[in-house]
Amino acid sequence: MTDSGTKFKMLKLLKLILSGFLIAVSLLLTIASIRTLSLDVNVGMQLARWEKTNNVSLVISQQQREELLANFKEAVRIPTVSFSKDESNTTALREFDRFLRKAFPTVFSSDLVHHELVANYSHLFWVQGSQPDLVPYLLLAHIDVVPASESDGWDAPPFSAKEIDGFIYGRGTIDDKGSLVGILQALEYLLMKGYAPRRGFYIGLGHDEEVNGKKGAMNIVRVLKQRGVRLMFVLDEGLAVLDGVISGLEGPAALIGISEKGSATVKLSVFMAPGHSSMPPSETSIGILAAAVKRLEDNPMPRLFGHGPEKGTFEHLALKFGLPMKFIMSNLWLFAPLLGRVLERKPETNAFVRTTTAVTMFNAGVKVNIMPSLAEAYVNLRIHSAQSLQEVLELVQYTVGDQRVKIELVDGFDPLPVSSMDDKSFGFQIIKRTVLEMFPTVTVAPGICIGNTDSRHFKDLTNDIYRFAPVWFKPGDAQRFHGINERISKKNYEELLVFYFSLIQNCDILKLPEPHSSIHEL
Repeated sequence: MTDSGTKFKMLKLLKLILSGFLIAVSLLLTIASIRTLSLDVNVGMQLARWEKTNNVSLVISQQQREELLANFKEAVRIPTVSFSKDESNTTALREFDRFLRKAFPTVFSSDLVHHELVANYSHLFWVQGSQPDLVPYLLLAHIDVVPASESDGWDAPPFSAKEIDGFIYGRGTIDDKGSLVGILQALEYLLMKGYAPRRGFYIGLGHDEEVNGKKGAMNIVRVLKQRGVRLMFVLDEGLAVLDGVISGLEGPAALIGISEKGSATVKLSVFMAPGHSSMPPSETSIGILAAAVKRLEDNPMPRLFGHGPEKGTFEHLALKFGLPMKFIMSNLWLFAPLLGRVLERKPETNAFVRTTTAVTMFNAGVKVNIMPSLAEAYVNLRIHSAQSLQEVLELVQYTVGDQRVKIELVDGFDPLPVSSMDDKSFGFQIIKRTVLEMFPTVTVAPGICIGNTDSRHFKDLTNDIYRFAPVWFKPGDAQRFHGINERISKKNYEELLVFYFSLIQNCDILKLPEPHSSIHEL
């Protein structure tokens, strides 16, 4: 009786545990299903009652179209290359200054616009608003480009601005002369139409963004700080409109960068006494360093998907996916670890999951029969928003795990603060509204920039920095960025200037409307 009673109690306990487990699973599935059906983070401000403004319309004549394209092509043809932190094409930068003054005469002659050169080659414009109590904003772009050579395999010379099948080819067409010329062309047209903004704004054009912006953007920041300027938001280059790039997504998506990954360049070095190769030691400087590098590659940084702004990206896009991805992406509180494991399988999506580790340089040896005394390697890390530079350095030290390997930080910085993207975020909502006015079928979502821009230098002047231009990327286009055959369609360039033309006017509202409640938080 005792044994059978004990078995009965055990079975009863197991049934209770199993029942509790099934109830918990059912509850989780119910919550997840409700969230999948109800989550639409995009509706709130779209259904809100926006302040009415008398925006100036833009109808571009054929003559104007020819002129604006000619201006853009001339900008692309000027080889404003930054070769290194200490070497740039200053002759081209001076030529670009002359080009700006010739191409945009109304901007440079208007009483509303104050222009000044900063650090000899960068430009800062202040466009005066009629209501000085409104906090200004900043539109940012850069003049310089990375090197390019026709021998690399370009279909057209990289500084020719040659037209092929409706596309303008040339270094800087995407990064970043499209935005730069588009901003100034938009302002030129607005001023020609007699437009005067309510909210004042700045335009900053750095000349050395491709080599960290320490002479251009940082000096623009210094000037603004000296004047006590505080900015509502900053809009720079960064993310784009992705069309057919995200597998399974219904329609194109415009991703607005709300942060940037941090960066670190770490030098690993091993010193040993030199010797003749006929009498090698059991371990060489090269072998020790190679083993350390291999440990870094074999042990990637921890998976952090869902702990940074990438969570907002997937939640905003969830509605445009079919099942089962819609179910998974609407419930990252439950499925983030699973999705992170899937994303880490490809290099282009692994960048959203963790701090990435890339061994970019390895130097050792001077002669084939001499044991090298020094071996060096450089490792570039792009730091996830949920980590700090110091945490990454400690993990590198732990993973290398060999005191014979000297570890030095060459340069680095923490991930940038995450800018606001909620219904009270002026900059994000104005950019989003402008995108949807132009492209109603596009899904707008926040994103994370895995590269870095000049905008990071402005973090002390504003809480909100956004990285976006309405450049359309189709599959394969991302490789053109800093690669061969960089190009933009004539139609897309015109869309860029129309975007800035509308954005400047949309920023003239006094405040955002009250949002329409749409989100069920579970």
